[in-house]
Amino acid sequence: MKSRVNKKAIPLIATTLLATTAFTTQSFVTDGSDKKAEAQGLSEEESKKNTPSWLAGDHHIHSEWSVGWDNSTNPPTPIKGGDAIYPTVKNAENAKKYGLDWMVTTDHGGPNHSKVNLEQAYPELLKSRQAVPEVLQFYGMEFDTPAADHSSLIIPKGDNESQTLYDIESKFNKRDPYPNDGSRDTESKMIEALNYMKQMDEPPIHIAHHPSRSATGDGVWGQDTPEEFRNWNDTAPNISIGMEGAPGHQAAAINPDGTLDPKGSRGSYGNINAPTMGGFDQMTAKVGGLWDSMLGEGRHWWITSTSDSHVNWRDGGSDFWPGEYSKTYVKAEKNYDDIMESLRNGNVFVTTGDLISELDVKVQSGGKSPWFSKSKGNSATIGETLELPGKKSKDVTVTIRIKDPKAANSNGDKPQVKRIDLIMGEVTGKAEDRSSASNPTTKVVKRFTEKDWKQKGEYIEISYKLKDVQKDSYIRLRGTNTDQLEPVNDPKGENPWKDLWFYSNPVFIKSSK
Repeated sequence: MKSRVNKKAIPLIATTLLATTAFTTQSFVTDGSDKKAEAQGLSEEESKKNTPSWLAGDHHIHSEWSVGWDNSTNPPTPIKGGDAIYPTVKNAENAKKYGLDWMVTTDHGGPNHSKVNLEQAYPELLKSRQAVPEVLQFYGMEFDTPAADHSSLIIPKGDNESQTLYDIESKFNKRDPYPNDGSRDTESKMIEALNYMKQMDEPPIHIAHHPSRSATGDGVWGQDTPEEFRNWNDTAPNISIGMEGAPGHQAAAINPDGTLDPKGSRGSYGNINAPTMGGFDQMTAKVGGLWDSMLGEGRHWWITSTSDSHVNWRDGGSDFWPGEYSKTYVKAEKNYDDIMESLRNGNVFVTTGDLISELDVKVQSGGKSPWFSKSKGNSATIGETLELPGKKSKDVTVTIRIKDPKAANSNGDKPQVKRIDLIMGEVTGKAEDRSSASNPTTKVVKRFTEKDWKQKGEYIEISYKLKDVQKDSYIRLRGTNTDQLEPVNDPKGENPWKDLWFYSNPVFIKSSK
């Protein structure tokens, strides 16, 4: 989050076991469902509603109801467009233009902002849903998290969604009371908030924003800490599900005329000692770092990628339009309930610059798995858990299928995937040190280049065997259009279109030993 006034200055959960047939609901695009849809004469939009597919979205978008404040009045008066400047419908129109299937309006708070959301922002969302029905538009907010930085609240769509958000914001948002109430800004209040949400018939989703933007160095955390993430996830594992892997404000170095500002910092991570790395937060980008520490506990802790749109770079801001640069892809049928469920389950990958548009992974034991054949053994995909049969160690086959689109992205480029990394780490149980931000078992086990994969049109296909898997573990994928073996610290003034990455969420492997 930032003010429009100054563009550059911003201030072991048990894993679910799979039945052998579970993967069929997450099958690759070559399973015949597309042909079946075509045979039935369904449009692309109708097909999305009936068949799980990769749906692009953004859960961190601000409208003009992310207000400024006139502090000369008592209480302060909201100033429409005081921080973010666009109507909700304009955000939705651009989300559609740049290829999004779903989005979340996340206006942030202040004194009595719960009433602004309820009485002004929500009616505008209803109008936007009617004006742009092609984009599923969730109601939510950028929560002023007690004792921490900001976070998304995504409210399940329903008749009571506006009241649901009002109840949470008015009771727990740390900036909502006037006069200020210091007791709101405590971790115990955040735990109370999560326990309150847990009691709801349809609980929301909570995702931490720009988690190390306030860090002052490598692993020197600011407002968000590993302890808080663990406490949140322990309290409400089905609500507090992850963090932004790639924050918004990625256009902070782009001037309105398209030239680069040498002082602009990607993500508005202004501290030169704690910048983004390939556009991703250090908590995600460092192999064996904080994210891997969480996954090494077996936690379902997922990453996403967002725009944090306030003011577009063409209008002098630091932001891309929703979908213009960052996309969070969810494997789901195109309806509100299924998207929420898939987000909770972590069947998600993220990408910048439209480097890829599909990423299917099958992890399987008990036999080879040609693309068109029926699975002969247990299998799992992104966000799921593979249970290895028997007591002996097993070979595990990882099959990957990625779409590297030939179409130009929003910058007019046609970036190509140069390398794909298979990353693996052990799951060793809950960390004794809840401040831990490392998993020394995590490493890149294989780097794939063009010579290692089969190219079929726009699709890249890879099959790789992990030999003699004996321990509880997880795998995840990462890829880039650069020659960097590891993402490096982003310098000020970097062109974000030249440094693109994608990341998958993990697949867990459960040993029977």
